[in-house]
Amino acid sequence: MTTAIQSSPTTLLTADDLLLFGDEKRGELIRGVFCEMAPPGKEHGRIAALLTHELVGYALAKRAGTVVGESGVQLERDPDTVRAPDVAFTSYERSPAGGVTHHYAQEVPELVVEVVSLSDRHAAVHDKARMWLSFGVQLVWVVFPASHTVEVHRAGADAVEALTSADILDGAPVLPGFSCPLSRLFAD
Repeated sequence: MTTAIQSSPTTLLTADDLLLFGDEKRGELIRGVFCEMAPPGKEHGRIAALLTHELVGYALAKRAGTVVGESGVQLERDPDTVRAPDVAFTSYERSPAGGVTHHYAQEVPELVVEVVSLSDRHAAVHDKARMWLSFGVQLVWVVFPASHTVEVHRAGADAVEALTSADILDGAPVLPGFSCPLSRLFAD
């Protein structure tokens, strides 16, 4: 049995400490402070799985990179920050094929997908999208299951693109030629 480590105001955790939690606790590490997260609901999981499926199909066909779901990315050290997007794509240019690790990814993905849960605050979701962009992510899709909408955040863009279920999600410039009708994503 793994012993869970709790952070306190005076004791910051490291990425290695977070790995020791195993399956006992689910969460992220933000500048050394553990932020516990509840498991997502069914609709959240269904949408994340569908987008993972679409992205994996694209990545395999194009031999473009790796797609992962809820996998930690170490963004900062001392104090450590480890975030876990719902889905992420990292090209083979950033992370060559065969680079298997059992630790957190050190390469920042080009695409991050965040599926909004009922407990998420809108401001916190926008802050997280901006955080991803500040670390070098080129494209962030924020999916709002309740309203059947997606916000597209692009590196260097001033405005956020808002899509509805009548629109098509594209992967430009990260995934040239990728498209996914949002009507399929939000179908019951």
